[in-house]
Amino acid sequence: MQITKENLTIIIVTIKSQNVIDNCLTSIDPEIKKIIIENSSDEEFVKSLKEKYQNIKCYLTGKNLGMGSGNNFGIEKSSTRYVMILNPDTILKPDTLNRIFEKSKNLEFAILSPLSDDKNYPNYKTKKGTQIENNDLFEVDQVDGYAMILDKEKFNNNFFDEKIFMYLENDDLCLRAKKNNKKIYIYNKSLISHLGAKAVDKKYSDELEFSRNWHWNWSKFYFRKKHYGFFKAFFSGFLIFIKSIFKSIIFLLINNKFKSKLYYCRASGFANALLNKSSYYRPRLD
Repeated sequence: MQITKENLTIIIVTIKSQNVIDNCLTSIDPEIKKIIIENSSDEEFVKSLKEKYQNIKCYLTGKNLGMGSGNNFGIEKSSTRYVMILNPDTILKPDTLNRIFEKSKNLEFAILSPLSDDKNYPNYKTKKGTQIENNDLFEVDQVDGYAMILDKEKFNNNFFDEKIFMYLENDDLCLRAKKNNKKIYIYNKSLISHLGAKAVDKKYSDELEFSRNWHWNWSKFYFRKKHYGFFKAFFSGFLIFIKSIFKSIIFLLINNKFKSKLYYCRASGFANALLNKSSYYRPRLD
């Protein structure tokens, strides 16, 4: 089987992404099907996208589902064998997908990804000490979730873990794929640009920082507990938890409310995961 324009759907989860989504969409071949999952009730936003772009379907979730749940929503709406999970703050090169199409002929994979064009920030991980062979297609253990093509048939409808709101949902997907002896590849002749943390308008930067710190600590505990056990999760994060409480109090005493809340969010994320509570924290983007 080979990936083609006809059997691929690109899925993009957005929220307050008006500042970057056009650059992403204009870099995609208009003949390729696209599904936008907008994690809000912003009807004007999806209306504008439908007016400007071909082969696009847009869905409003009415609330912030997060990346994993949003991507699952899009996968469920897709009718093609292959889906490409793409962040709105990415830009494809003119030949990014054509190179993927050519290389995918007779290639068995669960996940196939282009390579980040920024050598300082590789979009893949391998086990420590692993030697990557000197060729254009190489197997890895994990790829970043901002650009990944999935063969839906390899996952038995078990895609992203919806308990994870933000962070490590792609690591979890990759780890489960590897445990089931599925192949994950990077193709380094196919390149992609990622702006990094630019998917939401920068005017919400403070709220996003609070959310990132809360969810990073919640997700780390949950991920480690899920795959390596409770004690690994606890001892990996407990010292950071104690330091975060201490720093939150210190910054509160010196009237630095931003940093006080930031460290509070770190501690709260860990504590809620420890107590087996859901990843409920949501940034205020009104």
